[in-house]
Amino acid sequence: MTVRPARLAGELTLPASKSVAQRALIATALTGRRFEKNAPVFRIDYPGADVISIAHAMAALGSLEIEQATDDVLIVRALGTPTDLGSPEAPLVLDCGNSGTGMRLLMGALAGLLADRPGAVTLTGDASLSARPMERVAFPLRRMGARIETAAGHAPLTVTGPAPLAPIDIALPVPSAQILTALCLAALATDGTTTIDLPGPSRDHTERFLAHCGVDISRSGETTTSTTITGPANLELRSLDVPGDESSAAFWLAAAALHPDAEITMRDVGLNPTRTAFLTALHDMGATIEIRPDAATGPEPTGTLIARSGAPLRPIVIEGLRSADLIDELPILAVVMAGTPGTSTVRDAAELRVKESDRITLTCEMLRAAGIDVIEHDDGFTITGSDHRYLETSGEVMRVRTDGDHRIAMAAAILEVTGVAPRPIVADDEACAAVSYPRFFDDLAALSGPRPAPAR
Repeated sequence: MTVRPARLAGELTLPASKSVAQRALIATALTGRRFEKNAPVFRIDYPGADVISIAHAMAALGSLEIEQATDDVLIVRALGTPTDLGSPEAPLVLDCGNSGTGMRLLMGALAGLLADRPGAVTLTGDASLSARPMERVAFPLRRMGARIETAAGHAPLTVTGPAPLAPIDIALPVPSAQILTALCLAALATDGTTTIDLPGPSRDHTERFLAHCGVDISRSGETTTSTTITGPANLELRSLDVPGDESSAAFWLAAAALHPDAEITMRDVGLNPTRTAFLTALHDMGATIEIRPDAATGPEPTGTLIARSGAPLRPIVIEGLRSADLIDELPILAVVMAGTPGTSTVRDAAELRVKESDRITLTCEMLRAAGIDVIEHDDGFTITGSDHRYLETSGEVMRVRTDGDHRIAMAAAILEVTGVAPRPIVADDEACAAVSYPRFFDDLAALSGPRPAPAR
């Protein structure tokens, strides 16, 4: 007999936003100066493996110094312009670990740094990252003048200089904040204005952060967007406490919406309007979430989220641009759909197949292992859910394949702990959650409280 917790309750400090943290770390190289005193300091709570990887990469460049690195906090001090950019004969090798965001942003930053300096930097990563597409970033950077060689469109890849850059006007085929950011970071080394048009909305962490650092950058449009940035420019860095990660909050928002007795509080969470699609989706489904905004102190709006159980949930259809807005949260949204009576659907989300794993297939496998009715599509899935909760269940514990994907492991844990799964399940690799949320299972245990002894 498997007994799920009767209540989920408590207050959490979330890991810092990966999006903001990685942008801040990479920005230390783009100041155009070395800091002799009054160097900006960044505090990053509960850093995941991706953030740690990029911090070490920037330290290898000589752009920052790691002053403290524990499971609980990463504190770095900016040093400024890199001291080592390698050479074509002996490229400097930077290991990005599993961070696709870090690698793609570094491509743009390095293109700018090597615009007028000799050198060569090779970016590598783990097996998962090395299978992810990089040509989508390299190609537009080459249009600006960058010299980038990839391994058949993948990592390892090498950026070589000097390779002068020129501003461009470009329309991207997909609304990708990562490609946009890489181009913006490269544009800092150009003389003129670069315009980047996207066919849909994307996250605006980059525009906010660069404007906060004194860059002439603007963004217009809603259903389609256009970002303009004028170079040359050096970043005016300021000390920063990175807010809590919106995507990490999604797991606890889902848990509270699904569990019959839950109240979960999260403080200092990022509330960037381009990152609230999951909050909006849960609101549309009927979930109870209280939002208390904080006073503005940095580039990102923040606040407290209080999620409570009790509200009946309604099925939902996610498609079109909304799928792009929710791309990182779709596996956990699928869990909410499974706990909602009726039929819910996700379409236009083929990008899920080239994330850290094929998240469409793995999400569907996870739900089937738990005994939930799901149909897999090329670009999404259709789920027939139920509002029944199995706080006690029996039978063989089914192992869920994660392929090392942190979001699948955490989604499986929420599916299990909330009683949505008719059959007991467990992720085959819970440790992979550390990529973005090292304390996830500790926080889950704290919210769950002591479990009753299994019935005999």
